[in-house]
Amino acid sequence: MNEANHKPDEPELSVVIAIIAGGQEPTATCLEALATSARGLNVECIVPYDERLTGVPELAERFPWVEFVDARFAVDSGQFGSSSREHHDILRAIGLSRARGRIVALLEDHGIPSLDWIPATLEAHRGPSSAVGGAVENGVDHLLNWAVYYCDFGRYQNPVADGPSEFLSDSNVSYKREVLQGVKHLWLDAFHETSVNWELRRLGHTLRLNPRMVVRQVRQTLRLLPALRERYVWGRSFAGTRAAEISTLGRAIFAALSFLLPFLLTFRIVARGFSKRRYLRKLVCSLPLIFLFEVIWSGGEFMGYLTGRAEPQRQTKYAQRRAA
Repeated sequence: MNEANHKPDEPELSVVIAIIAGGQEPTATCLEALATSARGLNVECIVPYDERLTGVPELAERFPWVEFVDARFAVDSGQFGSSSREHHDILRAIGLSRARGRIVALLEDHGIPSLDWIPATLEAHRGPSSAVGGAVENGVDHLLNWAVYYCDFGRYQNPVADGPSEFLSDSNVSYKREVLQGVKHLWLDAFHETSVNWELRRLGHTLRLNPRMVVRQVRQTLRLLPALRERYVWGRSFAGTRAAEISTLGRAIFAALSFLLPFLLTFRIVARGFSKRRYLRKLVCSLPLIFLFEVIWSGGEFMGYLTGRAEPQRQTKYAQRRAA
């Protein structure tokens, strides 16, 4: 939607926060930072939640400008447990379906946006770019957190180049709503960043990174075994999504080559980290964990290519309700 077509009663920005960590404290911390960043601006915030978000009445009273959407009818995180990320993606889809802003952005409950995150996001969309992602920093100084951070977000560590990018993270990304609506069929049931961003690029839209849109990942409760399961799940999710775009022969080739991935991915992380010239000691000290995580990720990718699915088949409550 261009500026001329923007309606006065529509927010400039809609922010959808996905429940990842759960619990009251991470969400409250994220919302406090967002409230400071939104001061004086026309912004709406949508938090679709399942049973993992506790103390919703207290949060709603504390943040009356936030729309808390009860999504327990659609998302049963116990159905997925630690073996899936699908419930996160369903929550994102529910929030996006309710967004009214000219720009729509995605954050996570354990991500704390910088104080100028909203002005930076709005400024980034004054240009023609259809999607703009930001930088991600690590907010917990533990080796486990650094290892997970470098595996997930090393490419988004500042300084990031202010320009076109092939990848954007759904932990810190924004879209022009009319563009996102154009690919609604891809995210109506669950938002998968890979599918959406690849389709936007295929349609000729520009994806960019902006170093001013900064979010800190504060994963205080991160533990090794859940982090290992997460790597497997996300590796399988990436490959399963990609498998839909390639031939059976292509899947077989990628599956065979997946055993080389731990070495390739670790090399890329190290090369990228040294090029940033920041926190090099943290990078070196966390290398054994990084390599272990990439071994697990590669196992997930292998299974995703082998089966052609992001996860074991199951019909979600949200899909069942929409199909009824």
